[in-house]
Amino acid sequence: MVILFTVLLPVLGAFAVLALRSNPNAREVATLVAGGVTFWHVLGLLRMVREGARPALSLLEVVPGVELAFQVEPLGMVFALVASFLWPVTSLYAIGYMRGHHEENQTRFFFFFAIAIAGALGVAFSGNLFTLFVFYEFLTFCTFPLVTHHQTEEAKKSGRIYLGILLTTSVGLQLVAIIWTWVLAGTLDFRDGGILAGTASTAVLAAILVLYVYGVGKAALMPFHRWLPAAMVAPTPVSALLHAVAVVKAGVFTVLKIAVYVFGIDLLQTLPTTDWLAWAAAATIILGSLVAFRKDNLKARLAYSTISQLSYIVLGAMLANELGIIGGGMHIAMHAFGKITLFFAAGAIMVAAHEKEISRMHGLGRTMPITFGAFFVGSLGIIGLPPAGGSWSKWFLGMGTLEAGQVGLLAVLMLSSLLGLYYLLEVPVKAFFFPPPPDSHHADGIKEAPLPSLVAIGVTATATVVLFFWPDLWHELMTMVVAGGGQ
Repeated sequence: MVILFTVLLPVLGAFAVLALRSNPNAREVATLVAGGVTFWHVLGLLRMVREGARPALSLLEVVPGVELAFQVEPLGMVFALVASFLWPVTSLYAIGYMRGHHEENQTRFFFFFAIAIAGALGVAFSGNLFTLFVFYEFLTFCTFPLVTHHQTEEAKKSGRIYLGILLTTSVGLQLVAIIWTWVLAGTLDFRDGGILAGTASTAVLAAILVLYVYGVGKAALMPFHRWLPAAMVAPTPVSALLHAVAVVKAGVFTVLKIAVYVFGIDLLQTLPTTDWLAWAAAATIILGSLVAFRKDNLKARLAYSTISQLSYIVLGAMLANELGIIGGGMHIAMHAFGKITLFFAAGAIMVAAHEKEISRMHGLGRTMPITFGAFFVGSLGIIGLPPAGGSWSKWFLGMGTLEAGQVGLLAVLMLSSLLGLYYLLEVPVKAFFFPPPPDSHHADGIKEAPLPSLVAIGVTATATVVLFFWPDLWHELMTMVVAGGGQ
């Protein structure tokens, strides 16, 4: 029952937020307490997993052989740790942002934010494809009010794109693949080594793999990526949730979980579409980087950077070797901390300086040194340079490409990092070393963002560096996955 209680804790926190809506201070304390307690329970489950246990819970049998069931295993623990730790941190940031930016409907925001974390934990702890699909869809619907938070025509249009792409891919492709898997394997359970080997011809299994990878629209593999930049119309804490904590990580986590526990590494190596999908991910990596390169709006640049970085994880899965899987799983955590730092900084610049365009941020580093210093640290994490945690995940991915004999894919990773050097480091370089534009008001009382937001930025930037020196937990969990200890 510990699993169910952990998944339901954010829901309880959400209704506490609703009950305390007339008292903003109490409402926000309830959010932070719920986040802290949820993370504490996830840590308890982590101890069990590291000791070799696999806590499981079956809630109900929907049809014979198909259950709504949970199981905690190492790969799911990676995602759960990221989501549960960053929920209270993002909530702390949101307190400063939402008040500093005088946002309306703050209770609704914190309510659906908490519900989304419950959806993310449901995805992380899913014991079979049916449970995963239920919580995957639940996450789509409960984040829709966050995307459309401002209720403007632009927000509503973006919300339609968001729902349209995510539901079309999941119902039209992913659900078809799940049903096909059930017909062939007679089960939807996640198992070490997979469940599809020997159930059909190579051509059929290759087609199912394509349906799964493109059916997980939250992974933002091109051409099913437009929902992600469209969602940038939402408040910055929502962008942080979408890009680092819950939605996109649910997507790439799903791809990894299906690769390991539905197909299995050995089967993936025999499928002709595996290499093709690896190069599709490589194309997304480069194209996303090139589009980010051209964007002047900071949040838009970060959105396309996310599209590029997510495909690192898809690429890791499609390398179909242990190093690629380890690198992909570690990148879920490493990218999360680096990217959320960047979005936190972008929101802080918006609140304090009311600037969105990079070309207008010249000289801002002199009045907001903490924010732009944190942006620099987060950039190192995304590029994959020491001393930031992203160095390790990209190292394993690079080694995975060599083990697979794919030197071309290694070149793609290196080129993407070189592009990232420009489109990310341009921001702090111009902020610190370029003079303000003649018509700017950067000296007119601009200071750092509100203290809660600044503290959250400091936490995630520090964590990005800490992950470089202590990546052991994430490596340990992913090693358990590829060693067959995941189920």
